[in-house]
Amino acid sequence: MSQDDGYALPLLDKAVLERLRSDLDDDEGVWQVFIQDFIANLPHRIQKVRLTFTTGDAPGALDAILSLKTSSQMIGAERLAGLALEMERALRTASRGNGSATALPRLAAQHLRGIKQCADQTTNLLRALLQDRPGGF
Repeated sequence: MSQDDGYALPLLDKAVLERLRSDLDDDEGVWQVFIQDFIANLPHRIQKVRLTFTTGDAPGALDAILSLKTSSQMIGAERLAGLALEMERALRTASRGNGSATALPRLAAQHLRGIKQCADQTTNLLRALLQDRPGGF
């Protein structure tokens, strides 16, 4: 998968959201709180990715990008998860060499803008879905 392939993924997989709602038995809107928590924590996750990559902190960068990828997958944010996966793969490749401290800021420059834009689009879509369909998707 190339970075362009990440953009080919759907912004949001509503089937994942339906499964989430179903798995949580729509218990007084717990699934909505889960989505709201994802939205609230997304800027912090992206900031952690930015900080760890730009400072050359390879272990921290891996933790940060995996957190972003996993939380995105859990909510059905397919495109964001795909972009995070691409950044993770690039990180793993860079970590094999000796220059990961210089490679990580370069990876940040290559990937973070697209991730940030996708995160904003995903957030807007999730907020709209919560407002338009408070009872389900």
